[in-house]
Amino acid sequence: MKKIIAILITVILLAIAIMLIGPFYVIDEGEQAVVVQMGKIINVVTEAGLHIKAPFVDEAVRYPKRIMAWDGEQKSIPTREKQYIFADVTARWRISDPKKFYESITTINRAYQKLAEVIDSEVKTVVAENYLRESVRNSNIILEKQDTAEIPDPAGAAGSGNIPVSAIQGESNREPIQRGRRQLAEEILSRSRRMVPEYGIELIDVVTRQIGYSGELTQSVYARMIKERNQIAEAYRSEGEGKKAEWMGKMDNERRSLLSAAYARSEAIRGGADAEATRIYAEAYGKDRSFFEFWRAIESYRNTVPALNKTLSTDMEYFRYLYSPDAR
Repeated sequence: MKKIIAILITVILLAIAIMLIGPFYVIDEGEQAVVVQMGKIINVVTEAGLHIKAPFVDEAVRYPKRIMAWDGEQKSIPTREKQYIFADVTARWRISDPKKFYESITTINRAYQKLAEVIDSEVKTVVAENYLRESVRNSNIILEKQDTAEIPDPAGAAGSGNIPVSAIQGESNREPIQRGRRQLAEEILSRSRRMVPEYGIELIDVVTRQIGYSGELTQSVYARMIKERNQIAEAYRSEGEGKKAEWMGKMDNERRSLLSAAYARSEAIRGGADAEATRIYAEAYGKDRSFFEFWRAIESYRNTVPALNKTLSTDMEYFRYLYSPDAR
């Protein structure tokens, strides 16, 4: 009897141990699993809940079902014109086929490494096949704005109000893009998608987060920006000199006009004064001719005699009031 009880206890303990060790396993929401028996896949579980496997023999390898992010490392990449840039790329992906994933990659870390190999390779290929402007810009709106943009006129209200940028910079030194940054990202995604299905991976998208310039290219960009600012400054100076010349011309014409009007008025006043003086002289002469002649002679003596160095003769009509006995 004791032997039977001991056997029963042993069987119960063994059953409890088996239950604890694991015929049952739980798949959480957002998880999926591959059941492996001696290295061979015997089942793929994608539904959450309680599931059964053979204890000691089967192993449930769990993988996330959610969308995961892959972040690449910035690497120096040459463009078509041999300008080096740093591309910061990120991608979203998920495990679409757990069976293929386990057979080809097995671990999540290995999946990140494989994604880095595939996406980095395609990024280098696409960037190297296109010009720098295609990787940097998404549209040609900057060129459209440049054609219609205006800067404030330093002459203010006296001028036209604004100066077209196209008049400053002439023809744009920026070439239009044919594809753009967004389409390049789509091409990288399309190329990468052809490579990853064999690993049980679905690549959702690839996004270029940032484009960085190398040291030499940065200096080139700065130099171009400085050149453009200098062009705008020179346009301000040129416009200012033009307005200055215009205003100086207007001022000179106005000065000449004012002087001409003032001269005409002064001549008219002088003419009127001379006429009035002549009239007064005539009236005075008519009233007392002898006194008028005497006064005119005295005025003439006052102006001429001090300037004479010598007088050779005073026997002339001009000196009749100076040397005549009767002062006549």
